[in-house]
Amino acid sequence: MNKFISLVKKHPALATVFGFQLFRIALLPFMGLMPQDAYYHFYGENLSLSYFDHPGMIGYILRGFTEVFGKTVFVVKLADFIVTSFTLLSFYKLSTYFLSKSRALTALVLISSTIFISILSFNSTPDVPLLLFWTLSIICLYRAIFDQKKWHWIVAGLVIGLAFDCKYTSLFLQIGLLGFLAFSNNYRKLLLSPWLWACLILSFAASFPVWWWNYQNDFASFAFQGSNRTGSISKLEISPNYFFGAIAHQLILLLPILFFAFISFTYKYIKRAVFKFKLPSSKTLFLLAFFVPTFVGFLAITPIYWVKLNWMMPAYITGAIIAAMFIKKRWIKVQLYFSVFFHVLIGLQIVFYLAPIKSDDTWIGWKELTIETEILLKNNPNSFVFAADGYKTTAALNFFMDKKAYAQNIIGKNALHFDYVDSNLSVLHGKNAIFLDSDTRFKNKEKKNALTHPEMQNYFDTITELDPIIISLNGKEVRKFWVYYCTNYQSKN
Repeated sequence: MNKFISLVKKHPALATVFGFQLFRIALLPFMGLMPQDAYYHFYGENLSLSYFDHPGMIGYILRGFTEVFGKTVFVVKLADFIVTSFTLLSFYKLSTYFLSKSRALTALVLISSTIFISILSFNSTPDVPLLLFWTLSIICLYRAIFDQKKWHWIVAGLVIGLAFDCKYTSLFLQIGLLGFLAFSNNYRKLLLSPWLWACLILSFAASFPVWWWNYQNDFASFAFQGSNRTGSISKLEISPNYFFGAIAHQLILLLPILFFAFISFTYKYIKRAVFKFKLPSSKTLFLLAFFVPTFVGFLAITPIYWVKLNWMMPAYITGAIIAAMFIKKRWIKVQLYFSVFFHVLIGLQIVFYLAPIKSDDTWIGWKELTIETEILLKNNPNSFVFAADGYKTTAALNFFMDKKAYAQNIIGKNALHFDYVDSNLSVLHGKNAIFLDSDTRFKNKEKKNALTHPEMQNYFDTITELDPIIISLNGKEVRKFWVYYCTNYQSKN
């Protein structure tokens, strides 16, 4: 401990990083369950080679943590925090291959102060393990290419495959690798190396469970993530809101200094390549190969497609290393001022819930909803509970309740992986149900006197609206759920 304290005193950058991590872990006990936490924990409780909307790595990790430490919200959050902490350690190791120790610490400060690291530390998503395996993959590829460590090609293949087991956007690792070799005069010969192809084959082997699950299920996940979105992009409908929304998200996730550093060096290197036909040094080109396809690629489609805020995150790893080559010390301080300001706001919101969140993407109210739902089920035996908001309410109830909650496939709608876990709904035939419907724009405590999903009438004999469930926090009413009692469920399968 004394050695650690002296090291922190000697290197203020380490103290900064440690301070941010201490702040994050201090907030974990105050964080309630997010719907994403519950849904990916549902993955882990229903083990499978893969899942409808994503591969299963985040589910496996959450299952491992909760098996060892118990099924609590804190343990789920702790899993995210620990995995993300390993990502930061791996990032620092990677940055030392390209930067001096002082500059590597600068890069670590830049990335550890961002909002996106806080999001990954608090919220379970496939991006949590993806960023770790992405970083480890680039480390292994660096050692294989620049240090000529042939066995690192083998390790790289395995780790790249594990990245694919996290999320499909890991395909940009293979794209970046092949792109770097194709454009590099010094290393183009490796395109014919058997070690490269052994790496690519092993990456496929390590991701084989995902391919096999898709093969068994008519490639449903690939179709969901690929063809549907490709169809939307092909319409070429310009929407300024998409573009400016994406820019706003990136400004928040990275904070202004790091974001504008990304834009600045991207413009610089692309301009130099296009107009002067001049490529950067091999090592910088290597970093750009894992930045440009993801960051510039997704940014380029923002005028015609809504790019989710997390899709560009893998690019941040090598992007932050390049940025650290150029950002001056005074701008690092400005980045930290922004970071401290926003993190204080985040902390106040988490602890005191100062501003209402008009969305189901919140950590507030799920436990309280479960308590009220269990009372309803106790008072209405031979009933089951379901919701029809995609996955959020169903996943949250399943996390807290011993009794099973169902999703919108009850009324014939697609319900993500719930369709595969609850494929035989005939077991519910003839039962009554409690239907919960979140009022995200909570304005009053009145009943709705209507159905958000009129097709429910095709599945039940009668539907009666009950008094809504009102969730209070610190004496203030913060969330509302409409409640319906439905009789004699008629299963269609």
